[in-house]
Amino acid sequence: MNNRGINFRTLLFFFVLIPVMFFGLLYSVLLNIIDPTGDSFNKVTAWWGRFSAKLFGISIEVIGQENYSPEKNYLVISNHAGMADIPLLLGTLRLNLRFVAKEELGKIPLFGNVIKHAGFVMIKRGQNREALKSLLAASEVLKSGRSVHIFPEGTRSPDGKLLPFKRGAFLVAQKGGAPVLPVTIIGSHLITPKKSLKINKGKIRIIIAPPLNPSIFNSVEELRDASSMIIENNLRRYSNN
Repeated sequence: MNNRGINFRTLLFFFVLIPVMFFGLLYSVLLNIIDPTGDSFNKVTAWWGRFSAKLFGISIEVIGQENYSPEKNYLVISNHAGMADIPLLLGTLRLNLRFVAKEELGKIPLFGNVIKHAGFVMIKRGQNREALKSLLAASEVLKSGRSVHIFPEGTRSPDGKLLPFKRGAFLVAQKGGAPVLPVTIIGSHLITPKKSLKINKGKIRIIIAPPLNPSIFNSVEELRDASSMIIENNLRRYSNN
């Protein structure tokens, strides 16, 4: 693994954030029993996201808050360039939000049980039948009135550049009957670089574009391409400003 040296913020992660997460998970077990909808757990994860940003010295500029309503639900899609993306989105977006996460996370003791009971959707990588079932499960979360987030690239970009989008996320939007909310994240690849244990402070920009109505597109591919173009354009527009 290249560039795997640690720094002070890495130590904060292990000796501050990990213990906070552990006790937060114990609390969340009780929350999920009291509130099996996972809505109360969502409030805990939003706090965790804001706490993580403050702990590591990450400033966040949000552009486009007016483009969505916290009272509505969306299929949120964004680029993915750093491990910080998930807590940053949870702490920033004022939505009752669930993530589609890789299946391996659901197998982590305690953590996996908590997020699955809270409505997070576990998915197998690839295009097999099990992956399709997971996507259909995500569409049911949308139908329940909650928002779902998917990284349509399927993996993290090592340099912040946009990778090709897969079509599965947009199938979820069509099946779930929810608008697609394109979100662009700028700078997260510098906070938690891929193949590194270092955590850096810095500034993140989150650009929220107006939602797209899946019904106006002729196909899932058209919806995918339009979403990708919006995020690509915002990456170019705001990366150098």
